[in-house]
Amino acid sequence: MRPLRTPLPRRTLLKGAGAALALPWLEAMAPSAAAAAPLRYVSLFAPNGMLPSAWRPKGTGEAFEWSATLEPFAAHRDRVLILGNLFNKASRAGEGHYVKTTAWLSGAPVHRTGGRDLQAGTSIDQVLADRLAGRTPIDSLVLGIEPVRNRVDMGYSTVYGANVSWRTPTQPAPREIDPRRAYERLARWSGAVNASRSAGALDVVLEEARALRGRLGGADRAKLEEYLESVRALEERLSRLADAESSTPEPPAGLEPGETHTPAFPERVRLMLDIIVEALRTDSTRVATLMFGNSVSGQSFSFLEGVEGGHHGLSHHENKPDRMAQYARINRWHAEQAAYLVGRLAEQAEAEGTLLDRTVVQFGSGLADGNRHDPNDLPILVAGGPWRGGRHLRQPRLTPLCNFYAELLGQLGGQPCPFGDSSGPLAGL
Repeated sequence: MRPLRTPLPRRTLLKGAGAALALPWLEAMAPSAAAAAPLRYVSLFAPNGMLPSAWRPKGTGEAFEWSATLEPFAAHRDRVLILGNLFNKASRAGEGHYVKTTAWLSGAPVHRTGGRDLQAGTSIDQVLADRLAGRTPIDSLVLGIEPVRNRVDMGYSTVYGANVSWRTPTQPAPREIDPRRAYERLARWSGAVNASRSAGALDVVLEEARALRGRLGGADRAKLEEYLESVRALEERLSRLADAESSTPEPPAGLEPGETHTPAFPERVRLMLDIIVEALRTDSTRVATLMFGNSVSGQSFSFLEGVEGGHHGLSHHENKPDRMAQYARINRWHAEQAAYLVGRLAEQAEAEGTLLDRTVVQFGSGLADGNRHDPNDLPILVAGGPWRGGRHLRQPRLTPLCNFYAELLGQLGGQPCPFGDSSGPLAGL
């Protein structure tokens, strides 16, 4: 067959018995897709803060030098902004962690309660999802790694510490912590297919994929093959994860008090990041959040060389050099994961650029030094999107983080829109 003459719709599905896979952007979609490449937003939250001395770059503007924590972003320097001196005023009240986590994407005050009368603020990702509602099959993809442990700590429900994404001030957005289930949302599984884990989504749409190949040009055929191979690899990794988790149901012996163990933790994180990439490249969603861990996460990072113990315990380093070094190593690992996502987005061609060109990736934490529960000068890095990167922009002291969210809303509406306690535009952005 000759290549397509009639453009493919932007949201073209490969369908099979019980499943459907959306396609990534192809040149055959150009006449219908190039009109307006959509703006996307991804938030990556790391718990327990960041060691400031290892996070903050030396120098400002374009002349900054990479810090030990942020060095993994060096390959993407021209697409990265480091924003300094931002804070959430409302998070200065209350205990050390939960308020700061819940307020990270909203800037809203948090009602102290251990019961069901939760009160926070609608988060920026959900405001964006509401504005974009109906344009994609999934309004927002809300992911996590650790389950919610519903109890009371220092007068606060730990539900606050398990959610940065809030659909309304009283209702957190439902999270998915199982990579398989997150993937199945993208694959639009039916109950019949879902009952048989031996059949992946790719297996049931291959016939239609073969028919489509003959209608595409050479570049699109290569891109389709690459996409199908990436889906195959993702499904195989999900199967291996399921096998690994079923073979190690009990946590290992020797965990310290407060230390927790998530089976195959590094692979779970990478799978979630790759699922976000697939969701964005197929335009299945334009808004995604991922929490690498909950507030006060005691996740063991003993898989990192030189690290012993749980994350939260090491964040209370007491200014001891050995503990500070381990804490900083955990922080760098989180930065490596965020940089991996940025790199993958930069590899995905879309219209006249890449997926990263129209995706704003925010990475950071709701507090600075975990040892002091410092709510000031939050660690915030932004990659991609419409702004000129390659800069370390330090704002005037105590600039609201919500000023950035107001700028983000402005990218959808043409000018910055008030959000939370925003007070004006960010200097130099």
